[in-house]
Amino acid sequence: MPNFTKIGSVGVGQQLKFVLVLLSVAYCCTATVGCTPQPILSPVEPIIEVIEPPVEVVKKSAFQRVEWLDLPGWLADDPRHSLAAFRASCVALKYRSDWQSVCRVADNVGDNKRAARNFFQHHFAPWQVFNDDGGNDGLITGYYVPDLEGRRQASDEYCYPIYGKPDDLLAIDVSAVYPELGHYRLRGRLEGNRIVPYWSRDEIDGLKQPLLGSELFWLRDPVALYFLQIQGSGRINLDDGSQVMINYADQNGHPYRSIGKLLLERGEPTPDINQWWRKHPRQLQQLLSENPSYVFFRSLEMDTHMPSGALGVALTAQRSIAVDPRFIPLGAPVFLSATWPNSSKPLQRLMVAQDTGGAIKGRGRVDLFWGVGDAAGRYAKQMKQRGQLWLLLPNGMTPASL
Repeated sequence: MPNFTKIGSVGVGQQLKFVLVLLSVAYCCTATVGCTPQPILSPVEPIIEVIEPPVEVVKKSAFQRVEWLDLPGWLADDPRHSLAAFRASCVALKYRSDWQSVCRVADNVGDNKRAARNFFQHHFAPWQVFNDDGGNDGLITGYYVPDLEGRRQASDEYCYPIYGKPDDLLAIDVSAVYPELGHYRLRGRLEGNRIVPYWSRDEIDGLKQPLLGSELFWLRDPVALYFLQIQGSGRINLDDGSQVMINYADQNGHPYRSIGKLLLERGEPTPDINQWWRKHPRQLQQLLSENPSYVFFRSLEMDTHMPSGALGVALTAQRSIAVDPRFIPLGAPVFLSATWPNSSKPLQRLMVAQDTGGAIKGRGRVDLFWGVGDAAGRYAKQMKQRGQLWLLLPNGMTPASL
């Protein structure tokens, strides 16, 4: 699920100036909504996408070894679903020496609650996760795979394109020359013999149509297309009755800016973009253009029922989470204690870290994958809870050795 980073800037000396020069770009906004938006001449200050550099030293208080009974609700959970998700993770983890042994054991665990729980208790140790300020409270949000009505060909009704990854999109790796910049995700394109920032959302949706020919599908709802890019995956329902799963392929390298937050800052009574659009249809494209980030997709095999996360394995509904991999290793089991959306009912279960997101920053920040369709979407959209995390690592491994 690709959520995104905050707009910002950092000072890392002369080497970062090289990157700033490389990525500087000016933006335009769009005044009208529709398939042929008209540009206006309102410059916006240049900005770049910043992936926060890694924390060089993990504080000793960041992870604290605890006992299994310290995990609230541990004995009430059914860990069989988590065991299945962990086995999926082992497709990637089996190549890492610290995980090979426990992955071999996982293949031979019986399919019952007691055997699954014993597997985790005998082969893992729980570490409670703490924030920099010493607190253990984190933010838990949700994401899902929406169902969308789409077409393979454009029409007057279906006129909003879902783009595949463009051929001219460059991924720029400067870590070999500037190791301290290795956690900056740079995207660009060639213009003559110069590398320039890739097209922004406003430019992609504008009259020049720089991505013409890269369309995968067409939608009739521009807001649905916008939220598809936030979720990172979708299921396209075609007019012939077939369904195609699409998944995140890449991003244009520009920072994500929350439109809902922007509406709140402007004093709008609701951050619901659908409601706002019905009242201000001609201003929608201008509003969306204030988020310069743009996501590109790829079609998955026709028999694919679940998208893959950043780990490269299929996600498991209500058991997969997106994490910040600087602190929580992808593939690792993570016990979560929170509450259900808009409720005080405990949500305490063993998850598996199988995805990442640009907005998922910090040890206690988690995005819970709810699944596919409208029912999953209702939970995902309402999920904004406080919760605690416990990282499970194979015996002998410590957070400091990650």
